Amino acid sequence: MKPPLHGKVVLVTAGARRVGAAICRRLHAAGACVMVNYLRSEKEARALIAALNAQRVDSAAMVKADLLKHGAPDLLVAATLRSFGRLDALVNNASSFYPTPMAKMNEAAWHDLIGTNLKAPLFIAQAAAAELKKRRGCIVNIVDIHAEFPLKDYVIYSIAKGGLAALTRSLAREMAPAVRVNGVSPGPILWPDANIWKNAKTRKNILDRTLLKRTGEPDDIARTVEFLIVGAPYITGQIIAVDGGRSIAL
Repeated sequence: MKPPLHGKVVLVTAGARRVGAAICRRLHAAGACVMVNYLRSEKEARALIAALNAQRVDSAAMVKADLLKHGAPDLLVAATLRSFGRLDALVNNASSFYPTPMAKMNEAAWHDLIGTNLKAPLFIAQAAAAELKKRRGCIVNIVDIHAEFPLKDYVIYSIAKGGLAALTRSLAREMAPAVRVNGVSPGPILWPDANIWKNAKTRKNILDRTLLKRTGEPDDIARTVEFLIVGAPYITGQIIAVDGGRSIAL
């Protein structure tokens, strides 16, 4: 039997590392061709593409794009169509994440955090809409449990992810019936790179308020993305929390 995504093409923003790379690997293993968007992670993108193409020739490609720049959405879609001739699913995974407490937030942070977490997913969806409708495809947005439960000192990030949750539901209405739009909200999956998240006490406090008492794996997110793309033909406008139960224990 052919794998469930055989012949399908998926574009993943920020797909070169961390959760994005896990999503690319899982969808590729399910038979998809993947277009990996990156900005600064060229080394990781090249390694990922080489590994995927070693498994299946010409099944993965990469495209560099700064999602904050004008024209980036059209560039991503055009590169995907040029490489594979079609686009069946879009995974909006790219995200900026850093604190913006009230006393220190500024317009530069606003434009960056809103731009990567909310503006880019909207306009990439717009650029991809015609092709996704043609293929009766789908969009999966990577949201965050803090869209519903704001994270202290992360004012703009929480606003941006809240907007992405609303965008997910809005696009589900706008793009129906041809295109399904859903979201995945991660909880404690991979610790952020900033030093504050490396503190053992900080991590313990988070896990103590997580019902399963452990961090998840990037593949937990990837499995849910795969489900929403191939195993959920009657689901749209929904956001699934993959958080070990943290969001109901906050």
